[in-house]
Amino acid sequence: MGVFEAIGNDSHERVVVGNDPSTGLKAIIAIYSTQLGPALGGTRLFPYQNDEAALVDALRLARAMALKASAAGLSLGGGKAVIIGDRTLVTDDFWRSYGRLIDSLGGAYITAEDVGTTTGDMRVIAQETRWVTGRAVKDDGGGDPSPVTARGVMRAMMATSRYLWDRDSLHGCRVAVQGVGKVGSSLVRHLVDEGADVVIADVRQDSADALVEELGVKSVPTDEILSQDCDILSPCSLGGALNPETIPGLRCHAIVGSANNQLATDTDAAALAARDILYVPDFIANAAGLIHVASEVDGSDAGARVEGLYDSVLTVLEKASKEGVTPHEAAVRLAEDRIRREGSGTTFRHGGGE
Repeated sequence: MGVFEAIGNDSHERVVVGNDPSTGLKAIIAIYSTQLGPALGGTRLFPYQNDEAALVDALRLARAMALKASAAGLSLGGGKAVIIGDRTLVTDDFWRSYGRLIDSLGGAYITAEDVGTTTGDMRVIAQETRWVTGRAVKDDGGGDPSPVTARGVMRAMMATSRYLWDRDSLHGCRVAVQGVGKVGSSLVRHLVDEGADVVIADVRQDSADALVEELGVKSVPTDEILSQDCDILSPCSLGGALNPETIPGLRCHAIVGSANNQLATDTDAAALAARDILYVPDFIANAAGLIHVASEVDGSDAGARVEGLYDSVLTVLEKASKEGVTPHEAAVRLAEDRIRREGSGTTFRHGGGE
């Protein structure tokens, strides 16, 4: 599949490929939109099966970041970077090479943490470019955004509970969490504190076992988590979990999770609605992480914006009900309308120097 075929009818502004044989760097940076500001989005380090899979992931994630930034009211565009490989490649030279790639874009793309990357990686990248967020607090950054993302998902769950059951409390609510990495594990702790009945699964069984021992939650095999009988299903792993193969087996009332691109395609939103399953769009539910790192860029009050996700979810759900569309379609409309209404109409160009 070629680049333009992969983009299809989407309006990605730029796709940049970085290749450094001396360090093993193979990176793709996709910028969907900079009409509201520079494209902010994390860097994902993952052992993709091939270049095509990496490209498709980068393009989908970049679009999701643009919608997320717009829906959250941020003056930012959307982009994403993926690097083909795993932690065996990681050296300071590897990250510094990647930092130079980012710097070559002149601020059109700002990176942060994502799957497979850490605050320490951001510190090394920052030796070559200032266009990086998500650094550790000791490095004058905001720290790991994962706990904040989890807090935002909790606020989204509370809003969902209010919409469906007329109560904010999640006490006694049965929640199935798919994936207990950095965000998922924080979310499970919040849920247990709230008195929810939690069941978890993770491809890394040791991670699941550790939470079972720490919190007393139940663990099930990964191939059983999506079919758990529960009130809320929370996908917190990689994308595409909701698709024609998995949707018929779901036994939940609502879906609220932190994973990006939970729907394999936009049409899967209609399949969920047909089964009377309320889907809170991922780019609304998981926006707190972006809000957190954005505060390093613009100095905004991240705490207030994260708490405000409760109202954002209710707004989307009520709009969807009023217009007779899925929550996913309602959220996309809101985000795209703001880009058209408030966007510059031109791509981002950084006008200043160091």
